This record gives sequence, C-alpha cells and structure tokens, in this order.
Amino acid sequence: MAFGLTWQQLRDLKLSELTEAADGWAALMRRADVARERVDGDMSGKLTKTQESESAESAVKRLKRLSENYHYIQTEAGLIRGALDGLATELTAPQRRLCDALDDVASLGYKLNVNGSIDYPAGGKDTLTGDAIPGGSVMGNNGLIGAGNPGLYRDSNGMYDPALGPNAPQPGILNPHRAKAQDVADRIAHALSEAREIDERYSSALRDLKAAPGLTVDRKTWANVAGDVTAVGSAAREYLADQVLDKSPAERKEWWDHLSKEERQEYVTSFPDVIGYLDGIPAAARDEANRANLPLVIASLEGQTADGAQDKLAGLKGIQAKLSENSVPPMYLLGIGTEGKGRAIVSYGNPDTARNVSSYVPGLGTALDADFADDTVSRAMQTAKDARVYDPAIASIVWLGYDAPGFKDVASTTDANNGAPAYNSFMDGIQATNEHENPHVTAIGHSYGSLTVGTAARQDGGIPGVDDIILLGSPGTGADNASELNVGKGHVFAASADNDPVSRLPSMKDLVGRGILGAAVTGSNDLWFGTDPTSKEFGATRMESGDGPLPFWLSGQGPTPAHSGYFDEERNPSTARNLARIVGGRPDSITTEVPR
Repeated sequence: MAFGLTWQQLRDLKLSELTEAADGWAALMRRADVARERVDGDMSGKLTKTQESESAESAVKRLKRLSENYHYIQTEAGLIRGALDGLATELTAPQRRLCDALDDVASLGYKLNVNGSIDYPAGGKDTLTGDAIPGGSVMGNNGLIGAGNPGLYRDSNGMYDPALGPNAPQPGILNPHRAKAQDVADRIAHALSEAREIDERYSSALRDLKAAPGLTVDRKTWANVAGDVTAVGSAAREYLADQVLDKSPAERKEWWDHLSKEERQEYVTSFPDVIGYLDGIPAAARDEANRANLPLVIASLEGQTADGAQDKLAGLKGIQAKLSENSVPPMYLLGIGTEGKGRAIVSYGNPDTARNVSSYVPGLGTALDADFADDTVSRAMQTAKDARVYDPAIASIVWLGYDAPGFKDVASTTDANNGAPAYNSFMDGIQATNEHENPHVTAIGHSYGSLTVGTAARQDGGIPGVDDIILLGSPGTGADNASELNVGKGHVFAASADNDPVSRLPSMKDLVGRGILGAAVTGSNDLWFGTDPTSKEFGATRMESGDGPLPFWLSGQGPTPAHSGYFDEERNPSTARNLARIVGGRPDSITTEVPR
C-alpha cells in the first residue's frame, strides 16, 4: 500500500490476512530458532567435545556461520511479524470508524462519491425568500473531526457569509442535511488520514527489512539489523503504547502474564529494545531480549564517533565479556541503551526470585564506558558475593538508568532530579515482578548517586517497595533529616570514610563565607546537597567505615581512593561487610560508629 490509500481500499482491507501473515512469519521465526539451537547444541557442541582435528575445527567454523544465518533469519522474521501485527492492530480503529461513517451515509440516504465527497438532498425553507434550500455536496475537512466546512450560510441581512459554520448560531435557515453530511464527511476524511499515516509509517519500516543478495552475516549485517530494530520499534510506537508502554509496571506484569509462551517469545524477538528495558517485565525476559539486542547495538556503534559512541562501545563490549563468564550468582542484563552517556542495568542474581534485592545507583563520573564493567559492575558483583553468606539467593543490581554528572556538572541537582523518577519506576517494576509477598529491598546510593536516591525517596510515597536505604560517601541527599526519606526510623544507613573528601564537601554558604580550608576546619554538618547523612543531626545509623586510603599521591591509589573503596573488602572492609549484612537481610548485625 502507498500514501494514496483510498476509502474503498480501507473499507475492503481484510486485516485478518495481515494477522495471518504475521503468524506465518512467527512460525518461521520459531523454526529458525529451533534450527539454530540444534546447530549449536546437537551439532557444533557435540563436535567440539568429541573431535580434535583441523577438519573438526573447520566444520565448527562453518556450523557457526550457519548458526549466525539462522539467528539472522529468526531476528528479521520476528521484526516482520511485529510490524505486520502492529499494522493490523493499528488499522483496526480507523477502519471501524470508516465503516461506522459509511453506515450513517447509507441510513441518511446520502450519496458517497469516489473522491470521498458526500451529496445531500434539498431540505428546509429559506425564511427570507420562502424558497426551498437546495442540496449540495461537501468534502471532509482535512480529516479534522468537527471542523466543518464553512460553506455558504446566510447572515442576518440575508447575505451569504463563509465564516459561519454549521455549529455557529444562525439567524437564517440552512439546509439541515448539510451539517449531517459535513459531519460524516469529516469522519471519513479523519479515518482515512489516520490510516494513511499508519500505512506509511509501517511501509517505511517494512521496506528496510530486506536482505542483501548473496547473504553474508557479518558485522555490517548486524548493524543493519540494529537499524531495522529501531525502525520497527519506531513504526510500532502507537501499537506498543496501547499494548504496554502507557501502563504502570504492575499493569505490564499483568499483561505479560496473560500472554502465551509463544506470544512472549514473539514480543522478545520483535521488539528486543523495548521489552529489554521495560519495568514490570520479568527479569528472565528482559535478560533474553537484551542479550539478543546487545550484539546489534555493538554493531551499530562500530566506526561511529559522535556522542561518545566509542566510549559506549567499550562499555557494551565489557558487559558482553562479563556475560560470557559463569558467575555465581548468575548475571542478568536488565537494560542497555545509548541515549545520553549510555544506559546499563545489571543484576547478579534474579531479582524476581530473590528474597533480598539491592539496587545500587552510582554517581560522579560514572558512564557506560571502558571502566564500567570492571569497576562499577564489579561493585554489584562484590556485594552479591559478600551478601551470599546471609542469603544464597541474593540479587545485587547496579542501575545506570540516568546520566551521572561529570566534574563540571556535579554541583547541580539536575541529573538527580531527572534520574529519580526513572529509578522509582525501575524499583516499582522490581516490586511487580518479585515472586515473594514481602521481599526485602535495599536502595544504595554512592557519591552523587546518594542524591539521586535521596531525591527519589523524597517523592510522594518514597521509593516503591524499599525497606532500607544506604548512603555511601554522600555529599548530601537533598534532605535535612533521615525521616524525609520515607523508610521509617532506623532504616537509613550511612557510611563516610574520614579520608573521603566528597563526603565533606561544604555547602555553598560555608564555602563562600569561609573558603575551602575554613569550611573544613569548622566541621559544619551542612554539606553541598544538605545535611551530612553521617551526622547526629541527620538521624541515620552511621555504619563503621574506617579512615580509608589517603588521597592523591599519599597512597598511590588514585585521587580519591577512600571515596571509591566502600564496596572493596581490601580498601574498606568494615563498610563492605556492613553493606553485605544489610543487603542480605541482617541489618541488626552491622557494626556502627559515633555520628559526626
């Protein structure tokens, strides 16, 4: 179909044929998936385990190429299925509205012309002349319902005034059929305009879903597939919005639960970038979607230089390397994205089955880059490893779902204000998908991330489902007292190493009035973003932390090793152990120290 979709074509369109075609592509998608699994498992896997020779290695390489071909077929077939299903679903409403309007044309006895105009009969009597008012013809007004066509109407002097519409008070008399005809014509035009927009949107996406002659599945091919994923997701935005996007995490979970196993797989394959980042979708499905989408996003970034593409590429490759490791607990990829400085949500352990779940928000300088997997992600892994002493089924998450500030932006609350709603949505999703009636959930904010967590906690109702909040190396949370964080007395914990300069960042008032050294000497509890969380005035429980390594050249461990060492058993063993106890559901066993 093209932009010139007519009302006759829309009327006669059998949407069931589009749905049946989508089902056919879904069947092909499933067959390709089964074939790929057979190649990887029954053929390539067994050959690798039982044969050691050059011919065996050559055969494995060929089987790997065959597996990639099946993977490509599965992915593209899924995208076509998603596009066709979305097209059929979205065209349902305008087709129904068109048919309702056509029924009204017939019941009123009007004539619908090929071009969409409507002829109406004579009717009424002109009070000025006594003559019968003749019939006429009206055209839909650019698809705008209720806009009407000014036409020719008499004013109080009996003169025709094109400014007077069918809904305006009329001192003269007009043909009563005209307003009815105009209403129906407008409805037809509107339905047709909407259908044309839908048709063009999906047609554009489907035109791109073509394989090159002599298919070779390589990096360039996967980069093209990444573009296809984006195109289909963009085309299906209205369809997905109605199905799942414009819903709460709890509603998305309910929607997912009512899908069949086959339908769930079709959504994962057709819209991996959407399902993989959607709060309220179970972790296993998000992980599957993101693992499938990860090589596509990587391929799309190869050779790109704008908007920090190479940093994001390095970060995603680091995550990919981590996924290939057999970690305990297992790693789940709950979200990836290239917007801003990059997005990544990684969990060690399944947050749906774990009774104890933690979600750590990193801070200053964190981005999806070469250091992310080996540094930030490793902190979540370390917490999971330590907390398994108290609960073997722990889930420890690192949530980079916002742009953490760099040094030039760290003094602003903007990034925290932008990140807080997204963090709350994610935590709401954890509540929706966790299988336990009352899981123990801990929110962890490190550095500027403590401001993001604090901002999220200060929103109405607090952070969904969170029982405890841990603040590490915090420059302030935006709150004056722990009671503002909505988790109850005794459920806010804070740690600050004496050698951590970030946790002593003075307020603007103290900084301007006394200077850096003067503010430090006064020992004020007023930090840059509010009251010091480790102070007696704030009211949190101060965990034992120790001094931490000295800064800069004094320790040889970088500029602020105490600030980055809270998760590290070697640099700050007391805080790391206390962190594990709280995350593992044993906050009663932590060691404490006197507040500042």
